[in-house]
Amino acid sequence: MTTPFREDGAIDLPRLVDHARWCLQQGCASVTAFGTTGEGASVGTSGREQVLGALAGGGIAPRNVVYCVAATSLHEALAQGRMAYDFGARALLLPPPFYFKGVSDEGLFAWFSQLLGKLGKAARDVILYNIPSVTQVALSVELIGRIKNSFPGVITGVKDSSGDWDYTQRLLAAHKDLAILIGDERYLAEGVALGGQGAISGLANVCPQVLLSLVQNARPDARINALVDEVLRYPVTPAVKALVAHRTGDAEWRHVRAPLVALPTGTAASLSAAYDTLFALKAA
Repeated sequence: MTTPFREDGAIDLPRLVDHARWCLQQGCASVTAFGTTGEGASVGTSGREQVLGALAGGGIAPRNVVYCVAATSLHEALAQGRMAYDFGARALLLPPPFYFKGVSDEGLFAWFSQLLGKLGKAARDVILYNIPSVTQVALSVELIGRIKNSFPGVITGVKDSSGDWDYTQRLLAAHKDLAILIGDERYLAEGVALGGQGAISGLANVCPQVLLSLVQNARPDARINALVDEVLRYPVTPAVKALVAHRTGDAEWRHVRAPLVALPTGTAASLSAAYDTLFALKAA
C-alpha cells in the first residue's frame, strides 16, 4: 500500500485510511503498511504509530494489515517488530538489513536469529522479504530454509521481489510449506500455477481486481506485463503514485518523501495515457 503525503511531507492519514478501505473492498486480503511502495524506509517510529492508529480508528482491522520492517540495526528492527505485534498485525514482512553489502549467509542468519530470538514467543507469521534490487542483499533459497528450520512455525512465507524467474522456481520447489508471494506481477500467474499463494503487489494500488484474476485463474494477462514494463521505465514508487493519482483524479497522491522525487507532470501524463490504452479506462 502506497503512503499518501501532503506537500509538506506529513502523512495524509485520511487519504491513507480511505485508500486502505478501497483496497480491501476491491478484493485484497490485506494491505501492507510501510513496504517498498509505501516508502517505509522513510517513515519513522512516530509516523508508523500514527498510521497504525489511523487505520485502527478508521475501522481497518489489524488482522487485515501486514507490517513491513525497514531497519538496518537489530534494535530498530526489534522495536518495529514489537510495534507490529502489539498492534495485532496479520503478519510481519521482514527484509534483511540493507546497509552493509556483500554480507554472507552466515552473517544474515545471525541477524535474523538474534531478531527472532529477541522477539521470543511473540514472533509469528513472519514473511521473509527478498528484494535485492533495493536492499542489494539477497536471501538465498538455502538461507531461507535454515531460518525456517531454526524457528519452526514462525516463518510462514516469502515475498519474492527478485524478478528472477529461475530463483522463483527454485524457491517454490524448495519451500512448498511456505506461502510464496510473488512481487513481480509479470510472474504472478506462472508462480501461482507452480504453487505460489498470491502477491504483495505495488500495482494492487491501481488495479487489484485484475491482479486477483491472475491469482484465481493462474493465467497471465498481457496488459499487466505491459504495465509493469511501462512502470519500470521510471522510479517505481513515484510511478505507482502517479497512477493512483490518475485513477482517483486526485493529484495530491503524487507527493513523495525525499530522497524520492515525484514524476514530472508530462511524464505522469504519458504513463497515465499508457495505462488508459492498456485498460481502456478513463480517469476517475
